[in-house]
Amino acid sequence: MIAASGGPAAGRLLVRGTGSVPRATATDTLRVLTRVLGPNIAQGVIARRPTVVRLAQRCQVDAGVVHETARLRRRYGRGPLRLRVPGRELALVLDAEDVHRVLDGTPDPFTPANAEKRAALGQFQPHGVLVSRGSERASRRRINEHALDTGHPVHGDAEAIVAAVHDEVGGLLARTDDLTWTAAQQAWRRAVRRVVLGEQARDDEVVHTLMDRLRGRANWSFLAPRDRRSRAALRDRLTIHVDRAGPGSLAARLRSTGSPSDAEGGIDVLDQIPQWLFAADPALMVAHRALALLAVDPAARDRARSEMTEVADHTAPLLPQVRAAVLESARLWPTTPLILRDTTEATTWPTGTVPAGAGLLVVTPYFHRDESREPTAHRFAPENWLSPDGRSLDETAHDHRPLVPFSEGPASCPGQDLVLLMTSTWIAAVLDRHEVEPRTAAPLDPSSLPASLSPFDLAFRLRSRS
Repeated sequence: MIAASGGPAAGRLLVRGTGSVPRATATDTLRVLTRVLGPNIAQGVIARRPTVVRLAQRCQVDAGVVHETARLRRRYGRGPLRLRVPGRELALVLDAEDVHRVLDGTPDPFTPANAEKRAALGQFQPHGVLVSRGSERASRRRINEHALDTGHPVHGDAEAIVAAVHDEVGGLLARTDDLTWTAAQQAWRRAVRRVVLGEQARDDEVVHTLMDRLRGRANWSFLAPRDRRSRAALRDRLTIHVDRAGPGSLAARLRSTGSPSDAEGGIDVLDQIPQWLFAADPALMVAHRALALLAVDPAARDRARSEMTEVADHTAPLLPQVRAAVLESARLWPTTPLILRDTTEATTWPTGTVPAGAGLLVVTPYFHRDESREPTAHRFAPENWLSPDGRSLDETAHDHRPLVPFSEGPASCPGQDLVLLMTSTWIAAVLDRHEVEPRTAAPLDPSSLPASLSPFDLAFRLRSRS
């Protein structure tokens, strides 16, 4: 494709269209708002609302999201499809090639600092990399990549990271034979605070209390006024922890880039941390669901256990089988169901032109679950992410299919490797010590998986393997 600005997508040829891309009818726009965007907004874009997520599972709303998006693709063609929304130019991306074009063409002409995203994340990280543009974005991205050790499957501080996760799992399982979401989240957040802010932050639950409060307001995007008092309190606590953080923490790495509270040059080093705390909760959702998948697939579970011999001594194995299960969980139930971009200039597509300032929407579940295009749509298929020998991750094997659980391109999640390290260690530490049985009357069927699955009601009965 050819992006309007040249850029990373310039190597792929597009036949240029004339005029504006097609517009949905008023009726179809209403259907998109109520059947595609509405369910995702209702569940909570920034902080999931458990009651609504449970209702979504009961009604299988994500199946409706996929069905409706597929219907629009059949009716209007490859798109993008402009929606008739008063006061806001929006377009749905409906073609697999166009997904790659949009994500590869970041930050220009497709900026991740989308208007709705800036309004939401401004509650707790107004200077975060996700809502930044230009030179500020480039500087903030470099800081994030340095702290998160982007591009390295085994983080430079992996020994400390794995030890923290392993320790919290051990403490959790010593206290209970039932693994519930609530118990898992409490232990996981302790591990996250140790990894992100240092050992001294382990029991500082106020950090997450403040984050929860701000994320709840962020769900309302433009509609909620800023809670400046809570954000100031959060920054004060983060400043203290960053100043005290010892080696092996992300905060120590961040501190090495400059004064954490110094916003000189527009970087605001400290404001990068809330995104890491925010992203950790969706990571646990992915891990909890992945554990549920492995609990009902003995063959996949045995393959995963076969590579766990290094976990006990706190080393950092790659664990490709476990990581593949995590990635597959994120494919089946993406924690970012809507990928948002705004156009920084008019862009030309085979069907016409999208104006500058338009919001582009990639409905991730559609591309991950459309059974007419995705051969593994509804089954647990960790082979999606493995090399043919099953011994290593191979995330390029599906390049012709837009499987993008961590997005892709220049704005792909810089913490992907760290998330995979922490979640795979978490799962491995559970499976290595225990037999895991779903504590539900209707366990998952790995060959036919529901479109919507609440992590909040997933629970497991544990039996020691020793």
